Amino acid sequence: MLSAQPAYALARATFKRAQRGLFGGKHIQFGNNNPFSKKKTRRNWLPNVQNKNLYSESLSQFIEVKVTTAVLRTIDKKGGLDKYLLETRDKNLFSEKALELKSKIIKHNNRKARLQAKAVPAAAAAAAEAEVSVTSASSASA
Repeated sequence: MLSAQPAYALARATFKRAQRGLFGGKHIQFGNNNPFSKKKTRRNWLPNVQNKNLYSESLSQFIEVKVTTAVLRTIDKKGGLDKYLLETRDKNLFSEKALELKSKIIKHNNRKARLQAKAVPAAAAAAAEAEVSVTSASSASA
């Protein structure tokens, strides 16, 4: 039976807070305190989450996001927030916020590429006109 959830949600169940930031698959871990008396008590370990303003080069703005320190190291390794989001598969981002940022960056890059594609033929036509006028001016003076 197929699920109505997106494919990235099926990869691994994430806790709710991880949907609002870049957690990179980090989860709450559970275990026991094991003191000298050997009376074990349950406890949990939360991921190391920081609020950071990360710069997106393609959007030319700072984006405030909750991010784990492990993902911060990965962002540094990849060379920036944009490269991290674009080079990481959707199923490995584990977050709605990350997928939203990735789609914004992709749309912006596509829009920018279309504008450049329109500008190149116009610039080539202007250069061709200038070349024609230069050659006609030189032939007229000769």
